[in-house]
Amino acid sequence: MEYIVAWLVDIIGRLGYIGIIALMFLESSFFPFPSEVVIPPAGYLASRGDMNISLVIVCGIVGSLLGALFNYVLALLLGRPLLMRYGKYLFLPPERFSKVDEFFLDHGEISTFVCRLIPGIRQYISFPAGLARMNLFRFCLYTSLGAGIWVIILAYIGFIVGNNMELVRQYSRHASLALFGCITLIVFFYVRRYIKNHRRKVLSAKADHD
Repeated sequence: MEYIVAWLVDIIGRLGYIGIIALMFLESSFFPFPSEVVIPPAGYLASRGDMNISLVIVCGIVGSLLGALFNYVLALLLGRPLLMRYGKYLFLPPERFSKVDEFFLDHGEISTFVCRLIPGIRQYISFPAGLARMNLFRFCLYTSLGAGIWVIILAYIGFIVGNNMELVRQYSRHASLALFGCITLIVFFYVRRYIKNHRRKVLSAKADHD
């Protein structure tokens, strides 16, 4: 891992901000490339004055968004026709597939935002968003918000702890636990608000019917 980090520091140092975008594109698409070994080295270079921390963050977000858009378009162009034809063999018949569409129409924003903060899931949430044809502007907005929070955290971890991968992993775990707590609260209040609004609509519909 130390060798990989040293190699990435060298690559990012040579390619500059384009290197950050390219590596984060890979991280955000379906390639297994962790952001924890991309952004912290760039933050470390920023602490040395070789890069600008704000531009590191912007490039990290741009790369994440481009990778997410790649998955979105891939699912939009290839995934939907294949699932409509062969989904029944994967226990996803058309009627169940339509429920996925309905879910993303109602909850696509919160799902995209929250999942971008969860390791191991953030790369793949773009696929159901593309399959459900989620509004592209909203997809980009909430993807950028979720990715931006994680990129900012990693950039400042690298800025503070430097080129120490063990400390980067330790701080990243702490940050992930803190984010998990925040995500739990966000989902709790979102579900609570959704249930209240749903009950209000049901009562309003009954009153109109009576």
